[in-house]
Amino acid sequence: MSDDVFHLTPVDARRYDFGSALRGYDKARVDQFRDQVAEELERLTRANQELEAKAKGFHEQLRAFRERDKALNDALITAQQLRAETREQAEREAQLILREARAEGEKLVEESRQNVRSLQLQIEALERARKAYLAQWRAFSERQLSELKAAEETPAPHVPPQGERAGDAARERSPSWLDAGGDEEEAK
Repeated sequence: MSDDVFHLTPVDARRYDFGSALRGYDKARVDQFRDQVAEELERLTRANQELEAKAKGFHEQLRAFRERDKALNDALITAQQLRAETREQAEREAQLILREARAEGEKLVEESRQNVRSLQLQIEALERARKAYLAQWRAFSERQLSELKAAEETPAPHVPPQGERAGDAARERSPSWLDAGGDEEEAK
């Protein structure tokens, strides 16, 4: 008989009847062998059940490990995607910050250039004003100096006794800058 058709159990081995024959086997020995076969079948059945239970447990563990492996792979893929997205986001933000910093830097440089131009114009205007002031002061000083020289070269007038005519004559010959002081004294 093939294994596919016939499955022998310990109970089948104990109940099997060999029948009687005229010169058959020793019945006690057959019964003893049948009991041994039944016990061995029971032991093998128990071992087989234990192995099947272990195999089932291993299959469950394998299934759990595969699920964990799949979950870990999914988490790894998600983490890689998140890392890539975070890197791209950081690069975009860095580019934006760089563009803003460059724009701000260019703005500050342009403002500085305008300030320099403005200060240069102010310096030039101040220099022109200084030169004009010095030219005016030089002209004033030269006019005063020429009047002083003219006053020194002019002989001193003869002062008549006190009278109005004497004051008028002195006033006519005195330089213009002295006249302002004389008018003030007469007003007093």
